[in-house]
Amino acid sequence: MSEVTMLGMPGVKEVRPRTREGRTYFVRTFGCQMNEHDSERIAGLLESDGMSPVGTAEEADLVVLNTCTIRENADTKLYGYLGSLKRLKDDRPDLRIAVGGCSAQKERDIIQERAGWVDVVFGTHNVHRVVDLLDHAEEWGPITEIWDETKTVDDIPSGLPVHRESDHSAWVTITIGCNNSCTFCIVPIVRGAEISRRPGDVIREVERLAESGVKEITLLGQNVNSYGRDLDLNGRKPLFADLLRRVGAVEGIERVRYTSPHPKDFREDVAFAMAETPSVCEQIHFPLQSGSDRILARMHRGYTAERFLRKLEMMRSIVPGLNASTDVIVGFPGETEEDFQKTLDVMAQARFDNAFMFQFSPRPGTPAADYPDHVDPDVVQERFDRLVAQQNRITFERNQEEVGTIQRVMVEGPSKRDAKIATTRTRGNKIVHIPGTWDAGTFLEARIVEAAPHYLRGELAS
Repeated sequence: MSEVTMLGMPGVKEVRPRTREGRTYFVRTFGCQMNEHDSERIAGLLESDGMSPVGTAEEADLVVLNTCTIRENADTKLYGYLGSLKRLKDDRPDLRIAVGGCSAQKERDIIQERAGWVDVVFGTHNVHRVVDLLDHAEEWGPITEIWDETKTVDDIPSGLPVHRESDHSAWVTITIGCNNSCTFCIVPIVRGAEISRRPGDVIREVERLAESGVKEITLLGQNVNSYGRDLDLNGRKPLFADLLRRVGAVEGIERVRYTSPHPKDFREDVAFAMAETPSVCEQIHFPLQSGSDRILARMHRGYTAERFLRKLEMMRSIVPGLNASTDVIVGFPGETEEDFQKTLDVMAQARFDNAFMFQFSPRPGTPAADYPDHVDPDVVQERFDRLVAQQNRITFERNQEEVGTIQRVMVEGPSKRDAKIATTRTRGNKIVHIPGTWDAGTFLEARIVEAAPHYLRGELAS
């Protein structure tokens, strides 16, 4: 018997047997960093209940799929994978299968209708309930539990156990949900309205992570710039810039990153917080999506291309050596060759260090999915290829500018191709391969000696 905190009832404990002691689990994660962080918390909860991780579904007593629904083929991938799990379930009826995340939130009861061998379906705000839901499934049969729209800051569980793959880096969620209305995005539908965690809860989590040896923190939110707008702390609303400074001041934390800001909400105070807080890295992910004002308006992005470029220039003027990446969608409904050319022009002016480029993928339930003027797939592919080629040239040129500089890098581990080469990362979020072996989390001073299209090569600076 062991004491287990009932996460749905803070401060209340009950005594229950660790019924899963000695059993194994496997978590497969689809999607973004938010999903990856949720999977860390799911794993932590399962291990707190006595379970141990294994590397494949075939070895596991429990398989958890933490799903994404951003891309058009996300649901197809989910049901295809569930089909392969049915064969395992037929051979091992005691195998438990749980589906969580954004697809679970969107599909709700449909998952168990199409895949009746699934035991638990849980939504994006029900991660902390995974053990209780497994208890229910084992006692009473399959269950679906999805959050509703009455959630408040008091419903966000803090201090959940976490199983991290990295001992030196960690994600910390500061907001969940989103209040924006981008016409291509399903996130507000599956994650709900924006809710900010109280700054004290965030700082306490960062302090605990620092005490455990974590050196790098990445703050997560769908729109970190709007952090705190829903909070009222004695008549004052906390600002993201204030939180950034406080996180950066936590002893032991040497690097702070965040993702993602929204261009329409980015203010100078955040840029100054970056410049004036030594542990905050000179790196930003700043999603453009399109360089055409007409398409940006149709996307409901809330800014023009000129305003976007002014804000990027403002950040670069305040934060010396800023490295910037972006997101771009090619082939949004109604995009003409002229619209696309404007995207090429803005990308050429912005000269991002890196870009995540996507072909438009309609998501059922979003306004853009119902727009009548979708672009021919062959045209989208041709435009996409041109954009990728242009950005690859810019990325290579930006990397070449780093040659000869001395960079403080953090070791992430051995290179996947050569164990005698260390993979490290700069404060600007660029990969540097250095001959030698060091423990993950070690900081080195490296001289950049060569640039490749998507990484750098370095040597120890004497």
